[in-house]
Amino acid sequence: MNSSMARVPRRALVIALSLIAVGSIGAGYAKDTKPAAAAKSSVDEANPLVGTAPLDNQAFIGNSPPPGEPLYTGMTTPGASLPESATEAAPVNINADLSFATGVPVAYDYRRPAMIGFSGGGSTYGARGAPIVMPVVGDWTVPPDYMTSYYDKSTEKASPGYYAVDLATFHTKVELTATQWTSLMRFTFPESQRSNVVINLRRAGGDVEVVDDHTVRGVATAGRRDRDADGPFFVAEFSRPFASFGTFHSEVTAKGEGLGHEDIQAGRRQVSGDYAGAYLTFHTKAGEQVVVRIAHGHSAAEADQRLKAQDSDTDFDSVHAKARAKWAELFDRIQVTGGTPKQRMLFYSTLYHSFASPRMIARKGEHYTDSDGKDQVAAYDHYGPVPYWDTGRNQIALLMLLQPAVVQDIMRSEMDRAHERGYMNTSFHGDHAVFLYDGAWQRGIDFDYAAVYDVLRKNATDPRGPRGYLAEYDKQGWISDIVPEGNPSPPYAGGKAGVATTLEYAWDDHALADFARRLGKTDDADMFERRASNYRNVFDKSTGFFRGRTDDGKWISPFDPGEPYYNFMMKEGSGWSTLWLVPHDVQGLMNLLGGRDAFNAKLDAFFSTPYTAKGICRDCTGLIGQYVQGNQPDQHAAYLYAWSGQPWKTQALTRRILADLYGSDATGYGYPGMDDQGSTSSWYALSAMGFYPVDPSRPEYIIGSPIFDHVRLRLGNGKVFEIVARNNSAKNQYIQSATLNGKPWTKPWFSHADIVNGATLELTMGPEPNMSWGAAPADAPPSMSKP
Repeated sequence: MNSSMARVPRRALVIALSLIAVGSIGAGYAKDTKPAAAAKSSVDEANPLVGTAPLDNQAFIGNSPPPGEPLYTGMTTPGASLPESATEAAPVNINADLSFATGVPVAYDYRRPAMIGFSGGGSTYGARGAPIVMPVVGDWTVPPDYMTSYYDKSTEKASPGYYAVDLATFHTKVELTATQWTSLMRFTFPESQRSNVVINLRRAGGDVEVVDDHTVRGVATAGRRDRDADGPFFVAEFSRPFASFGTFHSEVTAKGEGLGHEDIQAGRRQVSGDYAGAYLTFHTKAGEQVVVRIAHGHSAAEADQRLKAQDSDTDFDSVHAKARAKWAELFDRIQVTGGTPKQRMLFYSTLYHSFASPRMIARKGEHYTDSDGKDQVAAYDHYGPVPYWDTGRNQIALLMLLQPAVVQDIMRSEMDRAHERGYMNTSFHGDHAVFLYDGAWQRGIDFDYAAVYDVLRKNATDPRGPRGYLAEYDKQGWISDIVPEGNPSPPYAGGKAGVATTLEYAWDDHALADFARRLGKTDDADMFERRASNYRNVFDKSTGFFRGRTDDGKWISPFDPGEPYYNFMMKEGSGWSTLWLVPHDVQGLMNLLGGRDAFNAKLDAFFSTPYTAKGICRDCTGLIGQYVQGNQPDQHAAYLYAWSGQPWKTQALTRRILADLYGSDATGYGYPGMDDQGSTSSWYALSAMGFYPVDPSRPEYIIGSPIFDHVRLRLGNGKVFEIVARNNSAKNQYIQSATLNGKPWTKPWFSHADIVNGATLELTMGPEPNMSWGAAPADAPPSMSKP
């Protein structure tokens, strides 16, 4: 304990406890125990089932879900894949062909007791993947009346690159693994003359052909190139001949019930239509196995080529071993000691899910189909689109640390795709591709940044481009919203999300200003810097919140900052959540709110004001007061105390979020909201190590409170960044002092330049906050505005 702590321990503790009226800001995590260092290897710590269950404490889930809907899980998949995988072998226990009650076509929910099949690829989300493959012993039925099987949860196993489960109804074991282009499914059957494998193309259907006694191929009718990057064509090859076969389809548009709407013919080789599929029958002895390998492509030839690719091994156990080794190579770059077994499991599990996107489309030298449908040969490892509104806030910074060469290829992929389409890829209400490019540039990743600037600028200046309402934003400095008939509160789901969109565009413009300035384009830099202040135009001083305006400039009324909206004024969040959506100018937001003291009071109120919304935001779970961990807009908010002189509150809050809002349910797998292809997972992985990129377009990382005694992170350049937390425990969550490379460090943040050549950040931890460490205004992280 340093001298400043010795002077004020009781007062500091009282302040810490008073932040949250309903309980301590640091309450709720593991008991203060110090287990021995992990005996398991890092890859064995990870459990892909993490993220497939919801939180179950009512205090954390607010008023979700709406009646008749399931509570959001993280909506991750426990299936087998590789990092940034092109395909995935995954279990499917939700019949999304009929409906997906959550509003998102997710394939798997840990709570569901019956399996409908297994997906071998064809989509980012397994609920869209086709074909569906299901081993059925005895009678089978034509989809959509899938012959489901109960499965024994105690037999369900998931690890990086592998999934297994026993189908109790059919006394059949299923195992899944994957290469970069193929999914492998191994079925261990009982003794039966009717061991069937049923394959179908789901509701949209398509064409299916039984080619010979061990091969089935086909093409799905519907698909979207960005979503189904591995292609609508498939080929499935079986390890042994089937004894008999047939094809079927089901007419889903016909009205009425009963027989007469299915077309099933034994021995027929070809079929087309809804739910087009084939059934293949094997005569098996007890314990006999059938392995099916599935590959996809944008043509039959491409699918066949991928099935026969060099790494598309036919031996299941060999493929599993290679997949495990690939994940181990990645995980071994981050070694952690200390913490509890559960914390290490959650860390490596969230790290696993952090590599869910973007998906690989083609390796260097391989053929792929571009967005115009033309055949191309990849000059580099080619990746699919980045979901910027989600992973652009945090995961891309994690990739820059661990995989800078992969980031280079992702940037090339995005730039080439922009040249094909005329605009840079974006998502939702932001234009966040610039975060990737500016963030990579500021972290020293080599790229032709001058070449990409024109298309980034076009996105930000062309009203016909992907920035919605850009002309309005550019002319008046903000985007209006339409007031619906009647009272817009409880929330109106439509609208332009004018407030959130204005804030997101201002954030983008700040990054573009930096980008232009680095290229010597001063006029552009000045223009974008002016627009980066547009967020101020939707700040209502009378309420102390960002607030929607009608096209005549009037504030929208009534206005309740506690109500969540999907597109009305805000985007998937409330006025409370959206208040903090100014990562590029935290100091400017602080100025609007009245300075440091007022800013801290507002943040304190944010984390302590009870959530009493009338409207329901489905993914707004993982609550601490008004804070929502399960959705992106405010996930950085706990780190904002670094700007306002109270980083010790960040330390306590991040510990609380890590402990209460991940894995705190009965299964230990629960997530807040949804993962969004690695976004919510990346928050955990980064915060557990003790730092977070509040603005990924900037090179700064804000320091939180590491849950491990020692983190050893091997950067992509081979250098090592270590974080050592002395006296660390659940109780000792507060930083007393710090050194960086042996020298005293008083900043609650560090820059990429501080660690890129290797560094050691040493933190001395204690049970009470040191209110002087990191509190000086001069130690605050950079910001666009001055105090």
